[in-house]
Amino acid sequence: MVKKSKELTPVPIVIEEEEKHIVETSPTVIAEITRAETDMQITTAKKYPRSIKKFRQDAMSMATQDAETAASCFYKLKRGHGEDAKIIEGPSVRLAEIVANAWGNMRYGARIVNEGEREVTAQGMAHDLEKNVASTIEVARRITTKDGRRFGDDMVQVTKNAVCSIALRNAIFKAVPFTYAKQIYEQCKKVAVGGAKTLKERCQQMLDAFSKISVSKEQVLTYLEKSSIEEIGLTEIELMIGVFTAIKDGDTTIEQTFPSKKGGVEMPKAKEKVVDIDGDSPSTKEQQKVLTDLSKKMDSDKVFEVLTGFGVNQPSELTVTQAKIAIEKFSKVAFAKK
Repeated sequence: MVKKSKELTPVPIVIEEEEKHIVETSPTVIAEITRAETDMQITTAKKYPRSIKKFRQDAMSMATQDAETAASCFYKLKRGHGEDAKIIEGPSVRLAEIVANAWGNMRYGARIVNEGEREVTAQGMAHDLEKNVASTIEVARRITTKDGRRFGDDMVQVTKNAVCSIALRNAIFKAVPFTYAKQIYEQCKKVAVGGAKTLKERCQQMLDAFSKISVSKEQVLTYLEKSSIEEIGLTEIELMIGVFTAIKDGDTTIEQTFPSKKGGVEMPKAKEKVVDIDGDSPSTKEQQKVLTDLSKKMDSDKVFEVLTGFGVNQPSELTVTQAKIAIEKFSKVAFAKK
């Protein structure tokens, strides 16, 4: 006789969960923690005070280690034209970072505090722990085009980064008196510009740099109010470097600095030449007709670019020699696709 096995009754598995408690931290507790951290940093800063001599040595060494670094340490802009032109210049974001690093015993940073439909606002903060001097600066920048349309997401982020950098720079130079950095600032300009021996080389380097951000040689000459590269001196090189840095840092834009012809800024006229019968007499009607016919096959911006290279705005203003060169350039552009 076969014995029947007893059926096993399944036993339910009970998993006991530990009771979790969420501890809420009140704003008062956070404030106390932050205050304690700051007090400790201030105590440490006073225990190890800075040396102004070492600060200047370290900052000078970092800022002037090469021409590229020195060039990034200042900005320079020209507003207006001719006798009404005004020069705006100052230390850049890079120099502020170098100064803060060499100054030591500092807390600094920046953040976006407001983002609206039309502008963003950043807050920069710098705290000299040793002197217990703090500075908070707010800077706003628009995020709309001239037509009032909001920037795309990528451009909005770029603007946020730029405005944070500017706010940080302004805050640092409020906490650290600029008088300590002035000597470094002036030396940066000298290293960046170079001397008379390197003038042509630096000029070409800057023209190449502007070309990479879609600013033509003619636009640069218009901004400098010069009719040819040969007229560019050390002062203009400094301005070119300063403008380039200002664009990179977000202090200005390409559109604001180098407006198109539609904006009303015209190329300065070339210096008058002594006209001789053979070479520099006014262009002939035949030449002007050829130029006019070729220009119809070209983009208007390209026509303007070629003409302004000679310091003129109309084909009729060209000389015979200039017209020959212009016809050759027009032909290359007009029939480039063929």
